Amino acid sequence: MKRLALAVSLLLALSPRSATSFCGFYVARGDAKLFNHASQVVMARDGDRTVMTMTNDFQGEPKEFAIVIPVPIVLQKGQIHIGDRAQVEHLDAFSAPRLVEYFDEDPCQVALQEKAMTLGSAGAPAFAMDAMRRENSHGVTIEARYTVGEYDILILSARQSSGLQDWLVANGYRVPPAATPVLQSYIRQGLKFFVAKVNLAEQAKLGFSYLRPIQIAYESPRFMLPIRLGMANASGAQELFVYALTRNGRVETTNYRNVFLPANQDIPLYVKDRFPAFYQAMFAEQARKKGTQVVFTEHFWDMGWCDPCAAQPLSNDELKSLGVWWVDESGPGASGLAANTVFVTRLHVRYDRAHFPEDLVFQQTVDRNPFQARYVLRHEWQGSGECPGARAYRQGLPARRRQQAQNLAELTGWPIEKIRTQMGYGGAWGAATDSLAWWQRIWKG
Repeated sequence: MKRLALAVSLLLALSPRSATSFCGFYVARGDAKLFNHASQVVMARDGDRTVMTMTNDFQGEPKEFAIVIPVPIVLQKGQIHIGDRAQVEHLDAFSAPRLVEYFDEDPCQVALQEKAMTLGSAGAPAFAMDAMRRENSHGVTIEARYTVGEYDILILSARQSSGLQDWLVANGYRVPPAATPVLQSYIRQGLKFFVAKVNLAEQAKLGFSYLRPIQIAYESPRFMLPIRLGMANASGAQELFVYALTRNGRVETTNYRNVFLPANQDIPLYVKDRFPAFYQAMFAEQARKKGTQVVFTEHFWDMGWCDPCAAQPLSNDELKSLGVWWVDESGPGASGLAANTVFVTRLHVRYDRAHFPEDLVFQQTVDRNPFQARYVLRHEWQGSGECPGARAYRQGLPARRRQQAQNLAELTGWPIEKIRTQMGYGGAWGAATDSLAWWQRIWKG
C-alpha cells in the first residue's frame, strides 16, 4: 500500500533594523539544511498572481511519496512545472543568516588618517528601488489528470472530507485520521486538491535520483500558504522556510505575530568554527523567548545587491525559473535593472498542530528597509603602538569581551561561564592593564 506523505504545504525581529550598508566580509552561513524535517517554499507574488515552488525533505522509496495540496482553482497542465532545486539552494544561500568578520585597525594609524582627510558619509545604495473524467464514487471528481516530469498529477474536487479520504484509501493511500477536519475546512472553502505521486518509469527515463521541486502558477486574491495538512502526519514540530519574491516590499503574515530575528551583534571569535550549532541554538532560544505562534523574519533585501554576500544575487534567468515573470518587463538588455525590482523576504517558522491552527496568510508591505540576520566577529588588534588611541583601545578590550560573551549567552541560552572559558582570555575580564609602566609613558626610550 502506498504511503501518503500528506503535506502541502509542506514545508512549510527584535533589534532595530538599519538601512546602512554593512562592511566586512562573509565568513559562514546557516542554511535550511541544518534543520531536520525542514521544508522550503518559494512564492513569487505580484498582484493576484502567484508562482509557488515546493521542495520537500521526503526520505524513503520514491514509490511511497505523494503530496496533497489545496489549490484555489483547477490547474491546467501548463500551470504545473518541475523546477530545479539548485535555484532554491541558491536563494537559501543568498538569504541565510551569516557571520561576518572584521579586523581591528591600528588605532594610531586611524588617528593619523582622521587628521589627514575628511571622510564623507557613505549611505546604503539606493533601492532601484482537457477532457475531464468523473469519478462518482465517494463524491470525488477527477477534474484533470496530467503527467509532468516524473510526477503523475490529479486535480480533485470533493463534496465532503470523508468521501475524499475514502477515495484516497481506495486508491492505495494511507491518510492520517487527523487530516479529516482539515480536509473538510478546505472543501467548505471551495478549494480543489492537487495530488502528485512519483511516476517511477518517467523518473528512470529522465535519470533523476532525487525528487525535484514542483511548481504551480495560479491567480487568486488570497496570498496564503496551507500548512495544516503537513501537520496531520507529523511526529513533532516542523521547520518551514518561506522565500517570498515580490516587486515592492517586505512580506509578513497577517494572522500570526511577526518578529525579526536578533541581528548585528558582536559575538566571540570561536563561534566561527561552530556556526551551525550557534544558528540552531540561537533560533531555538528565540523561539522559546518569543513564545508560540511567531513567524521570524531572517532576511529582507533587494535582489540587485548584497553586503556582505553569503552568495551572489540570483540572475534574472534564475529568478524567472522561480516564477518572477516581471523581470522581463524592463526589456532586453536591462538585466541588472530588472533584478532591482525583486525583493526577497526569508521567513522561518517552527510550527506544530497545537500552536498553528490556521494556514499562513501573507501581505506585501511598503517596507523597503534592508535587514539580514548578521552576526559579527571582531579580531583584536595585536600591535604594540603606544599612542593615546592604542592605550584607550587596550583598556576597552575587557569590556568588549564581556559584552560579546553576554550577547552570545542571551542569543543562544548557553551558560556564560562556559562561553568565557571557550573564549580563552583567562583572567583578562577585569580592569585592563597597560603594557607600559606610567613612567615609561613619560620618557619613551
